[in-house]
Amino acid sequence: MTDERIQRRLAAVMAADVVGYSRLMEEDEAGTLAALKSRRKQVLQPLVARHHGRVFKVTGDGVMVEFASAVNALQCALDVQHAMATANGALPEKLHIVLRIGVNLGDVMVEGSDLYGDGLNIAARLETTAEPGGVLISGTIYDQVRNKIDVDFDDLGAQTVKNIALPVRIYRVSSTPPTLISAPTAITHKPSIAVLPFTNMSSDPEQEYFADGLAEDLITDLSKVPGLLVIARNSTFAYKGRSVDVRSVARDLGVRYVLEGSVRRDKARVRINAQLIDATDSSHLWADRFDRDLADIFLLQDEVVGTIVSALSGVLPAAAPSGTRRAARSIRSLRPRPGAGDSIPREQQGRSRPLGKGN
Repeated sequence: MTDERIQRRLAAVMAADVVGYSRLMEEDEAGTLAALKSRRKQVLQPLVARHHGRVFKVTGDGVMVEFASAVNALQCALDVQHAMATANGALPEKLHIVLRIGVNLGDVMVEGSDLYGDGLNIAARLETTAEPGGVLISGTIYDQVRNKIDVDFDDLGAQTVKNIALPVRIYRVSSTPPTLISAPTAITHKPSIAVLPFTNMSSDPEQEYFADGLAEDLITDLSKVPGLLVIARNSTFAYKGRSVDVRSVARDLGVRYVLEGSVRRDKARVRINAQLIDATDSSHLWADRFDRDLADIFLLQDEVVGTIVSALSGVLPAAAPSGTRRAARSIRSLRPRPGAGDSIPREQQGRSRPLGKGN
């Protein structure tokens, strides 16, 4: 039996993404994409090369860069923020490309030209919580750079980071240029919600369409609730496949509530986990798990929507969905693709059983 050992190495990882990217794309899709490509070519790539880094992942508006030196990683992050601020100075505010950056030093797994592991995940979490135009670093980076780069640091203490077992000590670099953006930086107190793409927990990547269809239907149904502002699919699905912080999402989209969840499908059964978060204080208004037969999927979606509306009843002018889903409704978004398996038997379509409480 062949023993395939995982390759590992210590790396400093810089994660960066564009603040309010979804809003910018909605306002001027072609212009935003052209500006982003220009900044990558004229600002990011030359500075990464100067500091001996390597871009190993690009995801929409996000980028991850590997460095062999913690000092080089932080210096590159600072130079990038200053160069971006300079480039923005000659443009109208609505065309500004503003970055958030997180930097972490940690052990990473190597597969080809890509990297994986908590070393990346921590950098991504720091990036999502950084201020526009700012840089957050982990304690492991701070220990290596504190006497080598002439900048000031604010100690934010040890903080719990999503999906990371142990608290991470975080420092804010206080010498980055101040940044003003036209995106809604404060979370509105109006009843507004963003439904993030549901995570596919199945081992079958073909079920991505099923998770996407559920999120799309929830967006559609919630948009029919009087008094509730629902962010469009094009904006929320820009976060698909990304490690995000709900507070950053809410800040970027200008909403107060965020719904996120996961879907696991096995043959004729589906399990949905969902949680509704008040982004003003990251508190959970509601969370539940639902196990159902696929034949009940439309009633299940009605139940999830109804429960969300109930959780928001204290802030909504009218806390009632605008109708009950009909079994005859199109199931285009949820119908299995030909050859994908897990098809709904013809005799079960349109049939349902009473819904009990989620397990």
